[in-house]
Amino acid sequence: MKSSSKKHVIELKTRQGTELLIQSEIDSVINDWFRALTETINTHAWESDEAVEEDPPESPGAEKQDREKDQRDSKKSRAMKTSVSMDASDQKKTRMKLKKFLTRRPTYQAVRDKGYIKDQVFGCSLSSLALREGVSVPGFVRMCMEHVENTGLDVDGLYRVSGNLAVIQKLRFAVNHDERVDLRDSQWEDIHVTTGALKMFFRELPEPLFTYGGFGDFVDAIKNPDYQQRLGSIRDLVQRLPRPNRDTLQALFQHLRRVIEHGESNRMTTQSVAIVFGPTLLRPETETGNMAVHMVYQNQIVELVLLEYDGVFGR
Repeated sequence: MKSSSKKHVIELKTRQGTELLIQSEIDSVINDWFRALTETINTHAWESDEAVEEDPPESPGAEKQDREKDQRDSKKSRAMKTSVSMDASDQKKTRMKLKKFLTRRPTYQAVRDKGYIKDQVFGCSLSSLALREGVSVPGFVRMCMEHVENTGLDVDGLYRVSGNLAVIQKLRFAVNHDERVDLRDSQWEDIHVTTGALKMFFRELPEPLFTYGGFGDFVDAIKNPDYQQRLGSIRDLVQRLPRPNRDTLQALFQHLRRVIEHGESNRMTTQSVAIVFGPTLLRPETETGNMAVHMVYQNQIVELVLLEYDGVFGR
């Protein structure tokens, strides 16, 4: 049975049955302990078990042996004290270095101002992206939708089939680090990488397109048994969304309707698109035990907006 789960532990057991554990996080210190103990054990190896159990008779050399033993014990004691002192000293130095590093560490804003950290696209709020890019619909979103419409509308399982996650993460990294990305490049040739990256962009928004604050209102609206009242409520809620959310939502749903128009080849219906995008675009800020129920409403809301696009967006 292992006596300790920690690393760098020496287990020592005396003849009298006493068990000791000696541990240090520093390799050099535990090695010094090991050498000192090994030397001591080797020095006393000539003593027999009987000599330990019985008091030997006095001999002319007994006094000399006792002096040598005392010298060895003194040497061992000094070695142990030195190791303990080294251990405490090294720990103190480590704490001082860590404290110095933390107090001198630059702030996030200072590093960002110097250009070491660039503003990213994934995980950034829509309002920040709109302010930075000067448009209400993020450039990456438009780039993905245009690429899909130009090259992939007839691909089976569009938006439903998952792309290679490693390649999607590579694309995400390139976009976040302001690299020039051309989705026509051969490394992004699989259209599911583009659709996967677009879905990831919406999942990583700090707040979903339908906003956390509007989640309960949208759910209440979709539960209204009167279809016209339901549609009117959804339209009013969409129009009250922040402009970047509303404009991005409109551009996305216009794109998804084009995807559905090619349903005979890509096998994406209004319902299947709603199932894919419902939880991505509309979710509560805090998940509760009603996740299954919420998912039904999420899909129904997205499906209604797809079906009533012109009425919702006032065209």
